[in-house]
Amino acid sequence: MGFNTWNKFNCNPTESKIRAIADAMVSLGLASAGYTYVNIDDCYSLKDRNSDGYIVEDPAKFPSGMRALADYIHSKQLKFGMYTSEGTQTCAGFPGILNNEKIDSDLFINKWTID
Repeated sequence: MGFNTWNKFNCNPTESKIRAIADAMVSLGLASAGYTYVNIDDCYSLKDRNSDGYIVEDPAKFPSGMRALADYIHSKQLKFGMYTSEGTQTCAGFPGILNNEKIDSDLFINKWTID
């Protein structure tokens, strides 16, 4: 159980909003009640992958980067979830995982430390 950005922020998640949600989950006692996931659902990246084929977090929305945000969420003893699509694009037109399963898994797990 946890928080999903789409329900509150639709296609406008930002680092500051997500940090505030993580803080609120802890301070309101939701984390100790079992709400342990903070999930970003779409619209967190640029529309194009970089020259190495990786998804790139939107620097305007996530100026510290996704790894720093993951570190912050983990410091609150919460878990960090990330949406992707099994197709070539997400519902909102951002890069999906199809034909990029290995590189995206590496990005999410090893570079961004998504749970």
